[in-house]
Amino acid sequence: MTESPDPLLPSARSAPAVPYASYLRVYEPLAAFAEPERTHWAEYARRGTAPTAQDELRRSLADLVRVPLVGVPEHESADAFTAEVDGVLLVCPWRTRLRGWLALEELVDQFPLPVLDAALPPVARRRAAEEYERWRERNPDARPWIRTGVWQIPLRWFVLVADEEREYVPGERLRYRTPMVQARRRLARALRTLRAAEGYGMLAEGLVEVGSWLEEFHPRSMVELDYGGLVHALSADRLAADRSAGDLAAGIAALRAGDAEGAEEVYWGLAERWRAVRERLFAN
Repeated sequence: MTESPDPLLPSARSAPAVPYASYLRVYEPLAAFAEPERTHWAEYARRGTAPTAQDELRRSLADLVRVPLVGVPEHESADAFTAEVDGVLLVCPWRTRLRGWLALEELVDQFPLPVLDAALPPVARRRAAEEYERWRERNPDARPWIRTGVWQIPLRWFVLVADEEREYVPGERLRYRTPMVQARRRLARALRTLRAAEGYGMLAEGLVEVGSWLEEFHPRSMVELDYGGLVHALSADRLAADRSAGDLAAGIAALRAGDAEGAEEVYWGLAERWRAVRERLFAN
């Protein structure tokens, strides 16, 4: 699932934007999966061959340049990201095909029709939409474990994590990992504050939507906010100094304390920094 206003993997012709994506992932314990999927993931983890985020990216790019274009992969991925926390195996299925369908649904609102037709012919989009409709009838409760932002990190994602959970390895990754219970608690508290203030309606609406998504998962899950390819697009100095989660938390705390001016300064400064990053999507 992509995060508005940015599309996920829109087409082969826009593929250069793909590496510069960020991700919000949920890792669930094996207990959250019904059989036979539970056994599949247990054996998958036991083999110790779980692919990396770069592996997923390479496979996605390979699907995008197929001829003829198919819009989304023809088969669902059987891969996942895995992690072990306190001796508990956590799994984040890729569900690449589902995410592709969801991305296609959003493309109409993201690109002018002539551009969309040139990138992905109407017949391919129509075929993908029909396949998704039939699949959805058989899987009405399906949801993705991964959300994607291209050339951005939606500010509402930062509400879920705390500055002390930040992990930065220069040239490799910048991510936050937090227990699901903490993510939900932070979201609920922030939402109460934002709803009581003026001028933060869009952020509050975004949190409601993210909260509804999080409620679909096991309470002992882990939430991961991963800067993904942005670590290769932004300067090392910029990444080292980035404290977006802490900044947003400070802004919400100021709002809660009645300091509307201080909160506005923090929030709009943060929004402007990420707007400047997001606009690179449209640069030549």
